[in-house]
Amino acid sequence: MANYHVSKRGSGEWQAKKEGADKAGGIFDTQWEAEKAAKEFSANSGGGEVKIHGLDGKIRDSDTVKPAIDPNPPKDKVH
Repeated sequence: MANYHVSKRGSGEWQAKKEGADKAGGIFDTQWEAEKAAKEFSANSGGGEVKIHGLDGKIRDSDTVKPAIDPNPPKDKVH
């Protein structure tokens, strides 16, 4: 099980980075591409949480990737 964070890099691209990792798992032109990749990475490692950061660096949304257990299933109505 692996958690990922999607955030903007200083160079302007978006990254999908495994929680606790030193390097990003992938660099992308758009946030949507980075989010999609992070969800695939997490699913391939047994599921987990994908936390999406806004331009200000704060977490603006999170999604649970199966087969992980969603801690708040009825509240997640964004995706």
